[in-house]
Amino acid sequence: MERIRDAKFQDAERILEIYEYYVENTAITFEYETPALSEFQSRMHHIMKRYPYLVLEKDGKIQGYAYASAFIGRAAYDWSCETSIYLDHTVLKCGLGRKLYEALEGKLREMGILNLYACIGYPEVEDAYLTKNSAEFHSHLGFSSVGNFHKCGYKFGRWYNMIWMEKRIGTHRAKQPPVKFMDLNAQ
Repeated sequence: MERIRDAKFQDAERILEIYEYYVENTAITFEYETPALSEFQSRMHHIMKRYPYLVLEKDGKIQGYAYASAFIGRAAYDWSCETSIYLDHTVLKCGLGRKLYEALEGKLREMGILNLYACIGYPEVEDAYLTKNSAEFHSHLGFSSVGNFHKCGYKFGRWYNMIWMEKRIGTHRAKQPPVKFMDLNAQ
Protein backbone atom coordinates (compact mmCIF):
# COMPACT_ATOMS: atom_id res chain seq x y z
CA MET A 1 0.00 0.00 0.00
CA GLU A 2 1.41 3.38 -1.06
CA ARG A 3 0.39 6.78 0.22
CA ILE A 4 1.70 10.28 -0.50
CA ARG A 5 1.08 12.89 2.16
CA ASP A 6 2.40 16.15 3.51
CA ALA A 7 5.51 15.70 5.62
CA LYS A 8 5.35 16.34 9.35
CA PHE A 9 8.20 17.44 11.60
CA GLN A 10 7.98 14.03 13.28
CA ASP A 11 9.06 12.52 9.93
CA ALA A 12 12.40 14.34 9.99
CA GLU A 13 14.36 11.47 11.54
CA ARG A 14 13.35 8.99 8.81
CA ILE A 15 13.74 11.60 6.05
CA LEU A 16 17.22 12.42 7.33
CA GLU A 17 18.05 8.71 7.38
CA ILE A 18 17.20 8.53 3.66
CA TYR A 19 19.24 11.66 2.93
CA GLU A 20 22.22 10.45 4.98
CA TYR A 21 22.87 7.62 2.55
CA TYR A 22 23.26 10.11 -0.32
CA VAL A 23 25.53 12.42 1.69
CA GLU A 24 27.85 9.61 2.76
CA ASN A 25 27.87 7.44 -0.37
CA THR A 26 27.14 9.58 -3.42
CA ALA A 27 27.84 12.86 -5.17
CA ILE A 28 24.10 13.30 -5.78
CA THR A 29 24.29 15.90 -3.04
CA PHE A 30 27.44 17.97 -2.74
CA GLU A 31 26.96 18.17 1.02
CA TYR A 32 29.93 16.56 2.81
CA GLU A 33 28.42 15.85 6.24
CA THR A 34 24.95 14.77 7.25
CA PRO A 35 23.27 17.64 9.04
CA ALA A 36 22.18 17.24 12.64
CA LEU A 37 18.52 16.40 13.14
CA SER A 38 17.83 19.88 14.57
CA GLU A 39 19.41 21.53 11.51
CA PHE A 40 17.41 19.28 9.19
CA GLN A 41 14.18 20.09 11.02
CA SER A 42 15.01 23.78 10.68
CA ARG A 43 15.47 23.32 6.93
CA MET A 44 12.12 21.55 6.71
CA HIS A 45 10.42 24.30 8.71
CA HIS A 46 11.85 27.00 6.42
CA ILE A 47 10.69 25.18 3.27
CA MET A 48 7.24 24.30 4.63
CA LYS A 49 6.47 27.98 5.29
CA ARG A 50 5.91 28.44 1.57
CA TYR A 51 6.21 25.19 -0.37
CA PRO A 52 4.97 21.60 -0.31
CA TYR A 53 7.12 18.96 1.35
CA LEU A 54 5.81 15.46 0.62
CA VAL A 55 6.61 11.96 1.78
CA LEU A 56 5.75 8.67 0.14
CA GLU A 57 4.88 5.81 2.47
CA LYS A 58 4.87 2.21 1.37
CA ASP A 59 3.45 -0.31 3.80
CA GLY A 60 3.53 2.35 6.52
CA LYS A 61 7.22 3.27 6.11
CA ILE A 62 8.50 6.47 4.49
CA GLN A 63 10.40 5.44 1.36
CA GLY A 64 10.99 8.85 -0.18
CA TYR A 65 10.41 12.55 0.01
CA ALA A 66 10.19 15.49 -2.37
CA TYR A 67 9.90 19.21 -1.85
CA ALA A 68 10.09 22.55 -3.61
CA SER A 69 12.07 25.56 -2.51
CA ALA A 70 12.66 29.11 -3.63
CA PHE A 71 14.45 29.65 -6.90
CA ILE A 72 16.86 32.56 -6.33
CA GLY A 73 14.67 34.12 -3.59
CA ARG A 74 13.56 37.38 -5.20
CA ALA A 75 9.91 38.37 -5.73
CA ALA A 76 10.17 38.33 -9.53
CA TYR A 77 11.01 34.59 -9.33
CA ASP A 78 7.93 33.66 -7.26
CA TRP A 79 6.46 31.66 -10.16
CA SER A 80 9.57 29.47 -10.32
CA CYS A 81 10.90 26.97 -7.80
CA GLU A 82 13.61 24.39 -7.35
CA THR A 83 12.54 20.79 -6.81
CA SER A 84 14.31 17.99 -4.94
CA ILE A 85 13.58 14.31 -4.48
CA TYR A 86 15.25 11.52 -2.54
CA LEU A 87 14.18 7.89 -2.33
CA ASP A 88 15.44 5.22 0.01
CA HIS A 89 18.34 3.75 -1.98
CA THR A 90 16.76 0.28 -1.76
CA VAL A 91 13.59 1.25 -3.67
CA LEU A 92 14.97 2.89 -6.81
CA LYS A 93 13.59 2.31 -10.32
CA CYS A 94 10.20 0.97 -9.27
CA GLY A 95 7.98 3.97 -10.09
CA LEU A 96 7.84 5.58 -6.64
CA GLY A 97 9.88 8.59 -7.72
CA ARG A 98 7.53 9.37 -10.59
CA LYS A 99 4.48 9.14 -8.32
CA LEU A 100 6.06 11.40 -5.73
CA TYR A 101 7.22 13.99 -8.27
CA GLU A 102 3.84 14.01 -10.02
CA ALA A 103 2.13 14.69 -6.69
CA LEU A 104 4.58 17.52 -5.99
CA GLU A 105 4.04 18.98 -9.45
CA GLY A 106 0.26 18.89 -8.92
CA LYS A 107 0.53 20.85 -5.67
CA LEU A 108 2.87 23.38 -7.28
CA ARG A 109 0.51 23.84 -10.23
CA GLU A 110 -2.37 24.51 -7.80
CA MET A 111 -0.23 27.19 -6.14
CA GLY A 112 0.32 28.93 -9.46
CA ILE A 113 3.95 27.91 -9.94
CA LEU A 114 4.88 27.97 -13.64
CA ASN A 115 8.51 26.82 -13.84
CA LEU A 116 10.24 23.92 -12.11
CA TYR A 117 14.02 23.74 -11.87
CA ALA A 118 16.27 20.91 -10.75
CA CYS A 119 19.96 21.29 -9.89
CA ILE A 120 21.62 17.96 -10.63
CA GLY A 121 25.14 16.63 -10.08
CA TYR A 122 26.33 15.32 -13.43
CA PRO A 123 29.47 13.28 -14.12
CA GLU A 124 31.61 13.63 -17.21
CA VAL A 125 32.19 9.89 -16.75
CA GLU A 126 29.88 7.87 -14.52
CA ASP A 127 31.50 6.37 -11.44
CA ALA A 128 30.62 4.66 -8.18
CA TYR A 129 29.47 7.97 -6.66
CA LEU A 130 27.48 9.56 -9.46
CA THR A 131 25.67 8.35 -12.56
CA LYS A 132 23.43 10.16 -15.03
CA ASN A 133 20.30 8.51 -13.57
CA SER A 134 18.95 11.69 -11.99
CA ALA A 135 19.19 13.65 -15.25
CA GLU A 136 17.57 10.76 -17.12
CA PHE A 137 14.78 10.54 -14.51
CA HIS A 138 14.04 14.26 -14.86
CA SER A 139 14.16 14.00 -18.65
CA HIS A 140 11.53 11.22 -18.54
CA LEU A 141 9.34 13.55 -16.49
CA GLY A 142 9.53 16.31 -19.12
CA PHE A 143 12.47 18.35 -17.86
CA SER A 144 15.05 19.61 -20.33
CA SER A 145 18.63 20.67 -19.74
CA VAL A 146 19.11 24.45 -19.71
CA GLY A 147 22.57 24.91 -18.18
CA ASN A 148 25.84 23.11 -17.56
CA PHE A 149 28.46 24.14 -15.01
CA HIS A 150 31.78 22.40 -15.50
CA LYS A 151 33.78 20.91 -12.61
CA CYS A 152 31.98 23.02 -10.03
CA GLY A 153 31.51 20.37 -7.32
CA TYR A 154 34.33 18.49 -5.63
CA LYS A 155 33.55 15.41 -3.57
CA PHE A 156 35.33 12.10 -2.92
CA GLY A 157 38.49 13.50 -4.52
CA ARG A 158 36.77 14.04 -7.87
CA TRP A 159 35.35 16.98 -9.80
CA TYR A 160 31.74 16.85 -10.94
CA ASN A 161 29.66 18.98 -13.26
CA MET A 162 26.28 20.33 -12.30
CA ILE A 163 23.38 20.84 -14.67
CA TRP A 164 20.14 22.76 -14.36
CA MET A 165 17.01 21.22 -15.83
CA GLU A 166 13.70 23.02 -16.38
CA LYS A 167 10.06 22.10 -16.83
CA ARG A 168 7.27 24.56 -17.56
CA ILE A 169 3.96 23.56 -16.00
CA GLY A 170 1.76 26.64 -16.44
CA THR A 171 0.77 29.48 -18.71
CA HIS A 172 2.79 32.69 -18.58
CA ARG A 173 0.48 35.72 -18.76
CA ALA A 174 1.01 39.46 -19.13
CA LYS A 175 -0.96 39.96 -15.87
CA GLN A 176 0.15 36.94 -13.83
CA PRO A 177 -1.89 36.17 -10.70
CA PRO A 178 0.20 35.85 -7.53
CA VAL A 179 1.39 32.48 -6.27
CA LYS A 180 -0.62 31.02 -3.37
CA PHE A 181 2.17 30.03 -1.05
CA MET A 182 1.65 27.35 1.61
CA ASP A 183 0.65 28.31 5.12
CA LEU A 184 2.62 26.34 7.69
CA ASN A 185 0.07 27.20 10.36
CA ALA A 186 -2.75 25.64 8.34
CA GLN A 187 -1.19 22.17 8.52
